[in-house]
Amino acid sequence: MNEDTPRTDGGTERADGEPSEDVALDPWGSASVGDYADLFAEFGIEAFDDVADDVVDPHYLMRRGVIFGHREYDAVAEAMANGEPFAALSGFMPTGDPHIGHKLVFDELIWHQRRGGDVFGLIADLEAHSARGMSWDEIDEHARSYLLSLLALGFDPEEGELYRQSDNRAVQDLGFELGSKANFSEFEAIYGFDGETNISHMQSVVTQTADILYPQLVDEPKPTVIPVGPDQDPHVRLTRDLATRMRYFKVTEAFASFELDDEERTLVRAAYDALAGGDDGAAGDEADDSDVRCEDAAAWLADYEPPEVDAEAVDLEEAKTSALDKLRAGGKEPLRPRVRFLDRNATDEAFEALIEAIAGEKRVFEGHVDAFEMTREAAESLAREVEIDHDGFGFRQPSSIYHRFMTGLTGGKMSSSIPASHISLLDDPEDGYDKVRSATTGGRDTAEKQRELGGEADECPVYELYAYLLAGDDDGLATEVYSECVNGERLCGGCKEQAAELMREFLSEHQEKRAEAEELLEDLDIDLDSDRRGTGGEH
Repeated sequence: MNEDTPRTDGGTERADGEPSEDVALDPWGSASVGDYADLFAEFGIEAFDDVADDVVDPHYLMRRGVIFGHREYDAVAEAMANGEPFAALSGFMPTGDPHIGHKLVFDELIWHQRRGGDVFGLIADLEAHSARGMSWDEIDEHARSYLLSLLALGFDPEEGELYRQSDNRAVQDLGFELGSKANFSEFEAIYGFDGETNISHMQSVVTQTADILYPQLVDEPKPTVIPVGPDQDPHVRLTRDLATRMRYFKVTEAFASFELDDEERTLVRAAYDALAGGDDGAAGDEADDSDVRCEDAAAWLADYEPPEVDAEAVDLEEAKTSALDKLRAGGKEPLRPRVRFLDRNATDEAFEALIEAIAGEKRVFEGHVDAFEMTREAAESLAREVEIDHDGFGFRQPSSIYHRFMTGLTGGKMSSSIPASHISLLDDPEDGYDKVRSATTGGRDTAEKQRELGGEADECPVYELYAYLLAGDDDGLATEVYSECVNGERLCGGCKEQAAELMREFLSEHQEKRAEAEELLEDLDIDLDSDRRGTGGEH
């Protein structure tokens, strides 16, 4: 990652590093986040900087910090770097015209497609009808517009797939199966659903989880990334959970015959490594793995002080107590590490096939199998292979990347209900020019103060336009605008004029390409004249 590239990190964290307030992520509510650092603490979203160096030739949205977070994107980056199969998918709820905020996701899908991914773009029409009360005629009109912009920006329909939720039977069938692993209390906790929530709205959520996993039905399960705004993270979290629940087998590292949770396993691993290496003379360098007994590990762990890592310290202390209980109950049983296959949803035939497929020493128990000569990675691969061979899905947990929300041109959040705050991809180029010329800036009260103090580019909607859209892949332009602003060399009037002209050019070119894409869209197997009937209005 080039440290000289200007970034859009304003508001990512407080000085004390603590979350500023509770964050609620609502897929159908206000698209804004007060403090992106809160998402790391509250929901376990990881900083994209942690994986950025693994991405070959990253997209400019990654370089500039617009893409700020991820879940397990390292799996996708690794597949991309090694020329292995991977996929990307995102959906668009057709409730209005596509705007420059949607372009972020369009660009992310196209970038992954050009790097060899199987890429899917879907129209979330069932969600639009059930959650937003859109009529089918309105949905048809907006769906067409979203698809035209995606094609105009460079999506290749011959190398990817575009579809409507309502027309994809495979997605609907998968949603039915996933629904068997979800329940209302879960929807209540994640989405705030209650007794007034209509059933179709809940059904649309399950359909979205099926959308997210749909790429893994095509050819084979593979690393799959979902590029979204952070407000869509509830769907990603639920889908990751459901993908796991659908699996036939759970594969874990194990010790002895009893079960350990993740924290307990960390502590027992520390005890085993210390004793097997002869750190206290109990086993010695020549010992094999059967020499370390549970009671030996209990004696070592009793004197061990878990590292104090912020809030995790309490959890580790509690885990130490429970791990000691299990080790002491194990007595002289060898601690001997192994890989354990736990039966989650397997058929009898699949379980028997797994036992037969495990090479080397193994022990079979009711409900699980222990393998002593396999790596965890090889065990995961075998479990997925057996599952697929016996009519299971073998899903991988989907990955995700998260981009920042664009600030509205009038300040505050960008809202489709406030035309001046956003620019539609269908806006007349002259209207786009005028909106940028009228936009709020991060400039000072006077030109003199601007020259003396410099502008506040990190708080400026116009600089965001350069960073998110207008500079494109030209980091030099983005750097120039940022540097000249904060150093007082650039005044807001000239900056807005340049941005307005670039916006006019972009909209003019984009709409020409939309017109060219009309014929391409007509040739695709997508029904944009729905004959569905339904009520309009909010449900």
